[in-house]
Amino acid sequence: MKKIIILAVALFAIAGTAVAQKAAKQIVTTVFVTDIDCEGCAKKIYDNFYGKGVKSVKCDVATKTVAVTYDATKNTPEGLLPAFKDLKVKVFKHMSQEEFAKHKAHGHNHTCTDCTGHNHNHNHAGHKH
Repeated sequence: MKKIIILAVALFAIAGTAVAQKAAKQIVTTVFVTDIDCEGCAKKIYDNFYGKGVKSVKCDVATKTVAVTYDATKNTPEGLLPAFKDLKVKVFKHMSQEEFAKHKAHGHNHTCTDCTGHNHNHNHAGHKH
């Protein structure tokens, strides 16, 4: 009887650990600034993009960006780069979804690939670009 109770407690502990691990998922979205320039490029990404923990992929040809939503406990932005390379899509940089929203709110009228090297951490009051 003691063995059955010990076995039951052990199984319960293992099951509890598995549930805790499952609950520990960290779903994030990273925006990759790429060289995509047509719907054909976007379709190639939609049809063939892969990566451990990837939940969804969204392409925006106008801004040349690809937003990848994934489980950060299973992958990283750097870990997703080989998928782009395999599809022959050049990645210029990547940023969190929050950083990208801040970038878009910045107000410049250009694609993200145009602003490499441009400092976006400044106030535009009093001057024009």
